[in-house]
Amino acid sequence: MKVASLISGGKDSIYATYIAMQYGWDISYLVTIVPKNKDSWMFHGVNLQITPIIAKSMEISLIKKESNGLKEVELDDLKSALEGLDIDGVISGAVASDYQRSRINHVCDELGLKSFTPLWHKKPENLLRWQIDAGFEILIVSISAEGLEKRWLGKTLNNRNLNEFIEMCRENRVNAVGEGGEFETLVLNCPVYKNRLVVKELKIIWKRDYGWLEILKIIEEDK
Repeated sequence: MKVASLISGGKDSIYATYIAMQYGWDISYLVTIVPKNKDSWMFHGVNLQITPIIAKSMEISLIKKESNGLKEVELDDLKSALEGLDIDGVISGAVASDYQRSRINHVCDELGLKSFTPLWHKKPENLLRWQIDAGFEILIVSISAEGLEKRWLGKTLNNRNLNEFIEMCRENRVNAVGEGGEFETLVLNCPVYKNRLVVKELKIIWKRDYGWLEILKIIEEDK
């Protein structure tokens, strides 16, 4: 099975790719859509300049396409990115968003491709634990939900702080995987990276009750 995987560099898209590899599928391409509109309904937009480094570490070709990020119209950009690729299907990291999943399915139907969502309807807390147990090093790069504290911005989730983070999400009724954009992540290390990523320089931007990391310098290091 030859597939393309939609990635943002976040934990769910990378974990979905990891699972597909466990199935023995050939990940022929990684695909990143870069929305100009930060409020895109479909695609994450934080630190997407890092996806080429991720693709290099995974040793997989990257297809990167800009999009205006306009609702519904951005699906044409996804379709354009996938057209002509020698693949049988598309992997995405959707967990609970019917909006996202249904529209990816629609694009795949139009192109005669299969759509695979290996994380679909998995319990969010379980997903986080599975990702950490699998060796994922997960950096929180944006926070945009009431109740998520500024101190978590720039923190790396691990076995020492995961229970605290999950409990905070429960108390504030926040989806524990950030499916609605409550927070976004960047995978610095995982089993499918040849090298781990190390952030050397960053800038924290905070505006009243939300904020994000602007990663200015990141390098690869041997594991």
